[in-house]
Amino acid sequence: MSPLPILQPVNAFVFFNPKTLTSFPKPFNFLRSVTMSDQPSSQNALHISQNYPVPLSPPLPLISKNMELAKAMSASSKSSLFTLSRNDVVYEDQWLIVVNKPQGIYCETVLESVPKLLAESGLEGKAPELHLANRLDRDTSGVMIITKSHKVAAKLVKAFTDHKVSKTYIARCIGSAPQWERITVKSGHGRSKFGAWRVYAASDVGRSLPGGSVVRDMETSFEILLINRQGSFREPSEFRTDDDKILVVEEKAVIDGDAKKDEILVIACPRSGRTHQIRLHCQYLGISIRGDVKYEGVYEWKGTTYEGHELHAESMSLEHPINGLPMLFRAPLPSWANQLYSERSFDL
Repeated sequence: MSPLPILQPVNAFVFFNPKTLTSFPKPFNFLRSVTMSDQPSSQNALHISQNYPVPLSPPLPLISKNMELAKAMSASSKSSLFTLSRNDVVYEDQWLIVVNKPQGIYCETVLESVPKLLAESGLEGKAPELHLANRLDRDTSGVMIITKSHKVAAKLVKAFTDHKVSKTYIARCIGSAPQWERITVKSGHGRSKFGAWRVYAASDVGRSLPGGSVVRDMETSFEILLINRQGSFREPSEFRTDDDKILVVEEKAVIDGDAKKDEILVIACPRSGRTHQIRLHCQYLGISIRGDVKYEGVYEWKGTTYEGHELHAESMSLEHPINGLPMLFRAPLPSWANQLYSERSFDL
């Protein structure tokens, strides 16, 4: 059988990786200490009176509304100027194209740029039926897959639904240095009465929420790479699952706002695909992502203001939807991550 035609730029990062993530250990009782008032607040009392589960993460900060509006307007203005270049392409064949989405650009904007990029390649034939296989938040950069037919899109939708796609993200967080090296967080996820995504107790999964939705399960594994630019060097996609602590969320976490703040680089591996999942779990752990104002991340740090959160979809591994070969796609690290690695001190 002759090899399949592949279009691939010089700087592509494509690896065949037959390995899969090992299973996580069974959970043990490892709960964050909590402080609960004897009397519920008026907001909580409303939830209780209607028999709705109470969210365990805080509401959106007041400052986030204006800042999110400003960032949305900035992204909209960039949309008319944005064009996808061959340097943004991680991998391409006749069925799909994998790109490195920039920070501050909507997924839809990237999708709309693909036809022009393909036309510039000089390929003739029927125009492909382009679909987004995965979505990234506006300010999240990294691996994004776009399929070229309805058939391939359907296959990838099933792969994501069946949890046959593994993803690793890298995030720069600010908070007190955790006592754990690796941890898996299991919780509920859903929209509160006012439409914001919040963390719910794991035991609330399946319960109804205002508006008719339900609490769904959410699981993310984290590993610390660097604390204040010190740590053991390893490639971000080399995620380890041995000796994970398991945190099953049932209560509100207590975060000491006056404690010393550290700069923490983590790998995150989401086992589910909920909206803002990694951002919400970082907030719950007390290490909000830098620049993520919506979820209590600092937008000013050591004299510098940040326009967007520092979260990067570093790798994605899956079976090719047509030929079944194991594929690993990796996006080059963004400048903020490269800076951390260039300034790091190793524990050898």
